[in-house]
Amino acid sequence: MNAGRAERVHNFIRHMVTAISNASLYSSDHPQVGRLCARGLADLVAAMDNEPSISFMVIDDELIYDGSSLGNDIYLTRFAQVLAAHGIGSVQIFRSIDLREMEAFVISLSKKGDGREAVRSSANIRLGKVEVRHVQPGDTGPMVYKTGQGLAATDMNSEEMAKLMEIYEEVRRQKKLRVMGIQEIVAGIIETLKQDATPFLALAPLRSMDEYTFTHSVNVCVLNLSQAMGLQVDGQLLRDIGIAALLHDIGKLFIPIEIINKPGKLDDAEWALMKQHPVKGAEYLLASPGIGRLAMVTAFEHHMKFNNKGYPEAPQGWRQNLCSQMTTISDIFDAMRTKRSYRSSMDTKQVISFMWSIMGLELHPALTKNFFKILARFSLGQSSENPGGEYGSLQSKS
Repeated sequence: MNAGRAERVHNFIRHMVTAISNASLYSSDHPQVGRLCARGLADLVAAMDNEPSISFMVIDDELIYDGSSLGNDIYLTRFAQVLAAHGIGSVQIFRSIDLREMEAFVISLSKKGDGREAVRSSANIRLGKVEVRHVQPGDTGPMVYKTGQGLAATDMNSEEMAKLMEIYEEVRRQKKLRVMGIQEIVAGIIETLKQDATPFLALAPLRSMDEYTFTHSVNVCVLNLSQAMGLQVDGQLLRDIGIAALLHDIGKLFIPIEIINKPGKLDDAEWALMKQHPVKGAEYLLASPGIGRLAMVTAFEHHMKFNNKGYPEAPQGWRQNLCSQMTTISDIFDAMRTKRSYRSSMDTKQVISFMWSIMGLELHPALTKNFFKILARFSLGQSSENPGGEYGSLQSKS
């Protein structure tokens, strides 16, 4: 996001928060409320530029725009808190909104968020909740796996992995990325998951070391889509998140296969080569017509870690995209549960314990807790409470 747009978004939120405060302290028809809404609306339309709408998400009391946190100054924090108090996890505002609709939204937000008067979507404002899908109060039992009219999970993985292997082999031979094939794979996985399929039954087992890159990529795609759907993400953004996950490790195709499959720890020179795969992947995707920016960013950032102490080295003040941080979570979970040439697999409880130990350091805390809730929902391990146990850091080639 460029500096001009960032300033306009911030000004919109500042005017909104001030208008909400005025409506709460004085009255909804106070003239200052209308003036602030008009200024905020002007900033909002300017921030949209040529886009038809603008969207915000609230995660862990942070306001997320364009995949990144907007920061935590007094206005941004307050707006996130107001939305959360009303149970709102996402807001999409369309360009055709008028001043009257904006004022109505501000007035509804100015009322105490006690659940008695819910803030509702309107013609040009779409509101959503950030929560895990399908969870009902008191529903803790195992979910019945349904395939509906689509493919069974194992069939889906066999078919999609075969397609991906073919596409990846073409990339390895320096051919152009078959974008349409990638889009079809992701669309098929989304369709299967939307048929109430248990996402973790869709994870493919590793049959041979040569299949790892392909199998792992499909599994990370499944896990990323499950995370995103748990946050009520849908439409083109959901597809983009799936594509980014499927291609996050494509840079490994440019790393010598003997390093990828080496048994035992990599030496310093080999590790230096392995650490180049995010950059190599991002460069390749940047030069691939038809692949969106999100895939390139995710390939580049997925090993940076939440604290920016991973690789490649992040410049001071770097803000990772939310999709990259979701991919880090999916990447670690699938890599650790899979037996590799250089270490044994870990069971789900051990993996969760390890992930809990690095939450807030290497993993985004709110996104990791959401991931744990999805795990618990499908009876695969612990709840989002601390599962206990400490596992030391592992050098992973994931």
